[in-house]
Amino acid sequence: MARSRYLPDNFTLALVATVTLASLWPASGATAHFFERLTTVAIGLLFFLHGAKLSREAVMGGITHWRLHLLVFGATFVMFPLLGLALKPVLTPLVTPELYTGVLFLCVLPATVQSAIAFTSMARGNMPAAICSASASTMLGVFITPLLVNLIVVPNGAASASFDAIGRILLQLMVPFVAGHLLRPWIGGWIKRRASVLTLVDRGSILLVVYTAFSAAVIEGLWKQVPMSALAGLLVVCAVLLALALFVTTWASRALGFDKADEITIVFCGSKKSLASGIPMAKVLFASHAVGAIVLPLMLFHQMQLMVCAVLAQRYARRKADAAVAEIEKVKPAA
Repeated sequence: MARSRYLPDNFTLALVATVTLASLWPASGATAHFFERLTTVAIGLLFFLHGAKLSREAVMGGITHWRLHLLVFGATFVMFPLLGLALKPVLTPLVTPELYTGVLFLCVLPATVQSAIAFTSMARGNMPAAICSASASTMLGVFITPLLVNLIVVPNGAASASFDAIGRILLQLMVPFVAGHLLRPWIGGWIKRRASVLTLVDRGSILLVVYTAFSAAVIEGLWKQVPMSALAGLLVVCAVLLALALFVTTWASRALGFDKADEITIVFCGSKKSLASGIPMAKVLFASHAVGAIVLPLMLFHQMQLMVCAVLAQRYARRKADAAVAEIEKVKPAA
């Protein structure tokens, strides 16, 4: 019997189950270390497979799509900080001053890479452009985020960031992608014939990121650091920011005439913030006693963006599939 369209799909149910599992049995110690390594391997495999799948023409098209990249960078480093500052009168009554500082820190972070690319792939967006845009956003964020922290988060503060982050990004993401692309003449056909393998790695890497990130949040005292009233207010703040980011990126991509594949890339790359980059940066940029409250908004926003974007990616994929079927039905009578 066919499932009702109003019921969640299997992947959404898997995300809910993963969050529940991490809340009840978070990975810690050696187990957490194992899952971090496994997540790193899964992400590297994801980029390797995408590198092997994409043609040279597609990669060059992604690199040279400068209008899309400018819009994503503007959303990440201009739109978000402006939203955080403009909404201050509305947001501050809902959260503590420390949590609002964390919200501003969230707003100046670079875009996430892994989940943005995985969701773009799931939604059948412009993958080459997503890989170039998200990766460049993360690398630029190493330099831009500390500057924005000094300007709007903690004025007159001192900030610095390690250049090791660039090396880790290149090693974990771009090296596997380039390796897969170089091997494309030998393995590209095999991967194209087995699209289910790429889908499994896409969704599996997202579930691993959710479990490891949420486990870390729970162990850091996600449910204990703030009163329930402030936590509820923070959930509202994160929901408002995410909703506005999704609306603005969707509206801007359509207003500027981008096609549906580019719109998907802009929405998923321009509305996300990186937990993987944010927590290490917070440890460097802020005093140790303040880090917990600073990163809590990021932890909640990160989980929220994964859950919401998973559903949104499914909707985009269904729309594109329905459009393809409709196109085929139009051709049949003519044939």
